[in-house]
Amino acid sequence: MRRFLCLILLLCAAALLLVPASAEEAAPADALEMTRRMGNGTNLGNTLEACNNGAQYGNTTDDPTYYETLWGQPVTTPEMLQAMKAAGFDSIRIPVAWMTNATHLGKGVGDYTISEAYLDRVEEIVNYALDAGMIVIVNDHWDGGWYGMFGSESEETRALAMEAYKGMWTQIATRFADYDWRLVFEGANEEIGARFDENAPLYCQDSVTTYLTDNQRYALANEVNQGFVDTVRAAGGRNADRFLLIPGYGTNIEQTCNSRFVMPRDSAEKRLLISVHCYSPWSYCGEGSSRDTATKWGTVANFRALESELKMMTKFTAQGYGVVIGEYGVLPAADGLIKENTVTYHRFFLDLCDYYDYANCLWDTSGFFVRRNLAWSDAELGELYASRSRASEGELEEVKAAAKASIDAALAAAPETFQEGAIKPDENTIVAWIMWSSGDWSVSYSVGDTYDPDSISGGVVPTVAVIDGAGDYTVGLDFTGTANGSSASLAFAAIGLSNAETINPGWALQINEVKINGEPYTMKGRPYTTSDDGKCTRVNLFNEWVTAIPGDARVLYGPTFSVSATPFDRNDPLFSAVKTIEISFTYGPKK
Repeated sequence: MRRFLCLILLLCAAALLLVPASAEEAAPADALEMTRRMGNGTNLGNTLEACNNGAQYGNTTDDPTYYETLWGQPVTTPEMLQAMKAAGFDSIRIPVAWMTNATHLGKGVGDYTISEAYLDRVEEIVNYALDAGMIVIVNDHWDGGWYGMFGSESEETRALAMEAYKGMWTQIATRFADYDWRLVFEGANEEIGARFDENAPLYCQDSVTTYLTDNQRYALANEVNQGFVDTVRAAGGRNADRFLLIPGYGTNIEQTCNSRFVMPRDSAEKRLLISVHCYSPWSYCGEGSSRDTATKWGTVANFRALESELKMMTKFTAQGYGVVIGEYGVLPAADGLIKENTVTYHRFFLDLCDYYDYANCLWDTSGFFVRRNLAWSDAELGELYASRSRASEGELEEVKAAAKASIDAALAAAPETFQEGAIKPDENTIVAWIMWSSGDWSVSYSVGDTYDPDSISGGVVPTVAVIDGAGDYTVGLDFTGTANGSSASLAFAAIGLSNAETINPGWALQINEVKINGEPYTMKGRPYTTSDDGKCTRVNLFNEWVTAIPGDARVLYGPTFSVSATPFDRNDPLFSAVKTIEISFTYGPKK
């Protein structure tokens, strides 16, 4: 009898050995359940999407690890993925540059065949993550900017772009056809939208791209996303009902929620997710020069703005689509330090995701979880993520209730302002100010249509004007107290007038004088007055993202001929080190 029992035990043990460690869990019933399984994730940033875009066509070697380490990251190992899982991450997004590193697209032959070596390496890392117990997202990520082919003046190039896009996803979907639901495909990164106009000389003979209208970009975004879904579904195997992550329009939340963006039709039921990114406000979340000079965040208005932005995506969950915030985070400062209130921001963000039922993936290039050390750069941040893994959470309603309590507590504890004596305009007050982002994004002041005196880099001294009617006013910025004593060029600049569009509709600005470092500056173009949101009146001084003059453009005197969204020439030597800027203008009803 004893011998018989021993035999039974041996047979049971042998049977257990035959079951793979990553035995498949039952697939989620729908997209919303899928995002709950995905939980809190991270990105394998600056790794497989790294590319040598400086070399001709981006191809210099067939060794995948050459690109994998090109942007400063170590070669990926199984231990890294296991450590990420142990750190609290339930899923991982793996950005990949397929065309730049692994094909010969654009070399005159239209060859977009992905190399076996690159496919093998991506699959190897996917398996590392799956074996670690993570859900995996694979996308095509910027990829050297080849998506600019979609906006080419050449019909042949535009056709090649769509052919290459579908051919790329056919190869990827075919390679991974037998992988189960834990592998998600994401159609692109931030390219589906304005980057259709990105210049792509590396990938086509004609380097000139056409500036599409907004309506054309939205229509093309819908077409490309539909092509992605149809291509993957036709690739066979488990692709028939694989969860697919659809890139939102530029992955911008507001633009994705625009009615012109339409989710693709799908032969599979309830298997589509929508991807957007959130670095709001960029003046805080973007990389600053140092922790000490970084823009502050943490007022009641800051919390409310983030909450309002994320809430917009409930438009999609209400329709049964899963929402994935594919990138977010308060990026470490250039000196490598975590910014003040980073943990507070991340906790509030995760609470909002729990409350609104979103999955998320932290954008990380070893600034938070350092892959060489397999450890967090900040212990408090590590404790936050360890406590937020799916394994540590309870039932859905319990999670939502806890998130709501944490959200309310954060709002109750937040200060109204950091700036003593700052003007906080109500809806009946017009404040004029200069929106500003330096060329290296390290110095900024209140960028956006809502005036926020707390959105300010350390050392910046603003001069604002309270508008009490038609007349002459002056606004300015002093950068001499910042870390470098000046603003290095500029990435964006505008004059904003809070609430002016509702209080004085149709009024306009005439800029009379601009002084930079005390010297008069002659603008290279003619500015115009407009409004993006119907509340704030603004005059763009340098806004390279405006590709067409808006229909409501106006000037104080005469017709709107030869107006420009970039009347400032940032290549002018005066902008190399802006210590002070002062702008005088006249404001009143259009003449």
